[in-house]
This record gives sequence, C-alpha cells and structure tokens, in this order.
Amino acid sequence: MDVSEVRKCFPILNQQVNGHPLTYLDSAASSQKPIQVIDALKHYYEWDNANVHRGVHTLGSRATDAYELARAKVAQFIQAHSEREIVFTRGTTTAINLVGGSFAREICEAGDEIVITPMEHHSNLIPWQQVAAATGAVLKFIPLQADGSIAMQDVKDTLTNRTKIVAFSHVSNVLGAINPVKEITKLAHLHGAVVFVDGAQSIPHLPVDVQELDCDFYAFSGHKMCGPTGIGVLYGKDKLLQLMEPIEFGGEMIDHVDLGSATVRVSFYLYNTREDVDRLIYAVLETKKFFSEEGGSSDRFVL
Repeated sequence: MDVSEVRKCFPILNQQVNGHPLTYLDSAASSQKPIQVIDALKHYYEWDNANVHRGVHTLGSRATDAYELARAKVAQFIQAHSEREIVFTRGTTTAINLVGGSFAREICEAGDEIVITPMEHHSNLIPWQQVAAATGAVLKFIPLQADGSIAMQDVKDTLTNRTKIVAFSHVSNVLGAINPVKEITKLAHLHGAVVFVDGAQSIPHLPVDVQELDCDFYAFSGHKMCGPTGIGVLYGKDKLLQLMEPIEFGGEMIDHVDLGSATVRVSFYLYNTREDVDRLIYAVLETKKFFSEEGGSSDRFVL
C-alpha cells in the first residue's frame, strides 16, 4: 500500500499543523473523510435532493433507488442474509438504544440477566443499565484477564439459563482487544440468550461476516469508517426485527393512518431514522466502494 497515495484521498490532510504535515491519529474516535465521500454528499445536494419513498418524480426516484442500493451494499459488505436485516440509524449509540429500548425491554423480566464486559464504551453500558433498572433484570459482567482479554471459561461461568442478553464489543475502544465473537455467541445461544455486538471499532479494520459470527444484532457507525457523521447501521436477524416494536414514530413507517389511529409497517421500515439519512446514504455507497478499493477491513493504515 502506498500511504502517500492514500493520503491524497483525504483533503483535510493537505495542511500543516505546528509546521509539519498533519498526521491524524484519532480515527478510533472519528475518521477523516475521503474526497469520494465528500463529493457524494455534494452530488446529492446538487442533483438528487429529495425525500426517499415519498415522491414519484425523477429526483425522488433517484434518491430512493440510491437509498435502497446502499442498504443492499451494506448487507453485502457484512454478509447479511438479506437487505431486510439492515436498518439505517444515526450511529452505533442509536442502534444500541433501539435494541435496548424495544427488544430487550420486551424479553427481560425481574431476575433475568444482561451480561456485558467491563471494557465496554459508555454507549454499550448505560443503555443496558437502563434496561435492567426498568425491568428488574440483573446486570452481570464477564471478568477480564490481566492482559484485558476474555477467557472462555469466565464466559461459561457467567452465563446461566436466566441470561437473556449478552452484549459486548467486537474490538474494545479502550483496550484494543479483539473479542472472540463467534465463540461467545455460541455459548450464549446454548443458554437461549440473544447476542448484541458493538462493531464500531471492528468494522473499519476487520472483515465482518455476521452469518459466520451468528450474532443476533451487530451495530456500527459511518463516521468511524471514513463515512459521514450521523449515519449508522443496525444489523438484526429478520426474525428478531419482526418481534420489535418501534420506539420512534413518524411518516415512513406508517401503513395506514386516520385521525383516530394508525397502523405501522413491518420490519426494517419501522426503525429507519430519516433526519438527514437520505443525503448520507449517498456517502455510504462511496464509503463502501472506498473500503473495497483501498483495502479497508483488511489493512490498517495511519493517515
């Protein structure tokens, strides 16, 4: 990989800081954006600005086609079984809160267990604390080894038949540890638990095959993988998405409405947060393309 050529893709790096070419080392917090992504946003506003799934005019049709193409491309990117399993969100935090606020509160009762780890980002801790407080479930933690890793024996010792949710990061933003998702998921499923994986730090660096991992939910954010801020993905197995109730209500999700009541559509349409997502989808397409061409999800590089 020619790092100098990769740097040219990022306009923000064409500057000096303290008399030296900018070297950006904070991609774990938020990555910089390649020109392809920036141009995609610009193109949307100049050519295709319209609400998706709303209008039958030319701009609306083009925007809708791009929106659904992005869903299909993301499904392909993480090897989902179907694009119906891809929900666009504002980011990883929104995805975690969506599953916690809808699915987890429905299946957890007093005395049930939610299992996480001490290495979690606040976004994968506080929502589960809230679920536990609301339902009477018990929040448990898989202990860490001295080097920050997870031992499978500790996973076995922590899980019980009362465990309903197991939530953990694929790659820790604190330790950099790469957790054994497939192995933990297999143990969790033996106890009938549902597995939620925070993939915010893994998706820019590791190939992700959600079918191979067999996790039930997987979430990540665009802004950590060279995409724009304000867009993210929740992958969920279709059978589980079908069980979830929406926690936000609005226009696109509606099947029928009158002045007294409304019925909502099924599956992924219920959960898409539409504020600014339309325009960001264009950038998602270019982000996926950029990762494929420049080696993302397989090679790490410093900008």
